[in-house]
Amino acid sequence: MSASVAASASARAEGGKPRGANYARHYWAFAAPAAAVVGAVIVFPWLFTLFMSVHDWKVTGTVSYVGLANYTHLFTDDRFQWAVLRTLYFTLFATLAPVVLGVIAAVCFAQKFPLRGLARTIFILPMMATPVAVSLVWTMMFHPQLGVLNYILTSIGLPPATWVYQANTVIPTLVMVETWQWTPLVMLIVLGGLASLPTDPYEAAVLDGANPWQTFRHITLPLLWPFILVAAVLRLIDALKAFDTIYVITGGGPGTSSETINILLYQTAFAYYDLGYGSAMVVVFFVLILLISMILLRVRTSR
Repeated sequence: MSASVAASASARAEGGKPRGANYARHYWAFAAPAAAVVGAVIVFPWLFTLFMSVHDWKVTGTVSYVGLANYTHLFTDDRFQWAVLRTLYFTLFATLAPVVLGVIAAVCFAQKFPLRGLARTIFILPMMATPVAVSLVWTMMFHPQLGVLNYILTSIGLPPATWVYQANTVIPTLVMVETWQWTPLVMLIVLGGLASLPTDPYEAAVLDGANPWQTFRHITLPLLWPFILVAAVLRLIDALKAFDTIYVITGGGPGTSSETINILLYQTAFAYYDLGYGSAMVVVFFVLILLISMILLRVRTSR
């Protein structure tokens, strides 16, 4: 009885409050700086963006409250609707191509062959360059008269391509640039997954007489699926946010044939100085990214 009373007494701090309450009061001293940084860097900008999105906010004019007028205008703006479709089109192929090629590259680089380390290093070099530098190099390569790509095509007897200078080829060409630069990222993620796979299923597959394709289809691919989905989510979010590559190479052209949401909202906010309408685009774009990411994460957790 006396031991329990002593334990109860020692479990309380000054003033008769539990000791945990005193500890919790001191936790805020450590969490406050991080909370202040998060609030200043993330929370406040988003709240201010929401505030601007319900105002007619032009740099050269007065600020007036318009409620949801900016949002309703988005759903009647043909230019914005086409930008959404182009963004989804670009994102689909700029995600699918790197994921497929990255998985193939990871499986290849997981095998043992001479100079494998050097080959891996060379393969990941595009990912190490900045997108602006990559875009400038590809812009010179796409030049219709002086570009090396058309020189190669004509050297082997093929007609020169229009690349980014025609509406029906500009998006596939931009996807090619994104695929070249970001396939190594997918490869590294999947390669890490391959290194963590257990060996027992493969030994059993050899005893059962499974060929390499059957082993990959029924063992490797299901075990790698969580890693592939993580790579797909990261790549999808990055493709949705793609701006620098498109802006440097085409600027949204020719015409508006490569104008994605990012290019359009940049033009709206910083070329036309309509900050309110541009902020509404940002909010809708954020909701779009959030919904797509949640769907992919839901698919990952359901398997």
